Amino acid sequence: MNEEQFKQNYKKAVDHMKTNEQMKKRVEQSLNTQHQGPKRQRKPLYIAASVVIAASIGLAAPSVWQQFNGPAAPTPQVAAVTPGASVDPIVIPKMELPSSQGKGAMADMMQLVVYGGNVYTQSPTLLEGANALNLRGEKLGTTTGGINELSGQDKYTELASNIGEADIYAVNGYDKDFRIMSYTEIDGQVYAQLFDKNNGITIGTGADLIGKLHLEGNIASAQWETFDSWNNGLQQLQPLAATDGSLDSFISSLNAAKPIATSSELEENLYGKEDRKIIYLTLEDKTQVPLVLFGEGLVRYGNVPAFLEVEKGAFQSFWNSLGE
Repeated sequence: MNEEQFKQNYKKAVDHMKTNEQMKKRVEQSLNTQHQGPKRQRKPLYIAASVVIAASIGLAAPSVWQQFNGPAAPTPQVAAVTPGASVDPIVIPKMELPSSQGKGAMADMMQLVVYGGNVYTQSPTLLEGANALNLRGEKLGTTTGGINELSGQDKYTELASNIGEADIYAVNGYDKDFRIMSYTEIDGQVYAQLFDKNNGITIGTGADLIGKLHLEGNIASAQWETFDSWNNGLQQLQPLAATDGSLDSFISSLNAAKPIATSSELEENLYGKEDRKIIYLTLEDKTQVPLVLFGEGLVRYGNVPAFLEVEKGAFQSFWNSLGE
């Protein structure tokens, strides 16, 4: 079955669903989407955060965390990471829900689900429907729709969402405090979407974020793409041989990386350049994790409001191994 036939069959199935337009929109959009120094007291750096509304892929545009909150806390200059040096942790507070008065229309909403009193947003990690059943854990409930651009705080109740009605499950192998999954079957076809909670956390090292993805010792295959290929939709993915140990060394260094808070100034500097490479890591559980590498030595996962600064030598070695 070619892509066009798949889309036609998919849309036909969606039309048979007895659900609201938000669910239909969510599913149809999924078709079109396929990042030793002196000891000192460590002072957490807090990032202002509210509910993430506008969608952004974390490759070409500033973080959505700034779009509605203004600049984040001041960002230190990017400098070389010294192994064993003490760094300031970044605290990403629990997302504040909109006030009852709301903030007015807010463009396109990022897909989100409220679970356990927390907001989970659409994960950058991809999962094909055919592989979702093996990861489907205990059922946590069924979402309701109702959240839109003008929703006030009273609408953000347990299992409220902007994805319509869908069953929500825990994800085998992952902490449900970090990741949950929507799972829907239409005429025997499975549609699944991962949702991550990347707020209400403290990032002291890269392991506090990347560790939740279970990358170490769990990568089945890897590919990478130039910014030009990504930017022009060329999908010129190139295989990344993991047998030489460079990928494993990079992931190890990434777990030890220093967190750098986002700011409008830093993002304008980074996203104003094209020295970026995107790697796609397919894990043993069939999930695919994208990471964006910036030539300055930084790495970003989705729209989490923090960059990870990898040790300079390890980063440069891996960056060079990817080619031009």
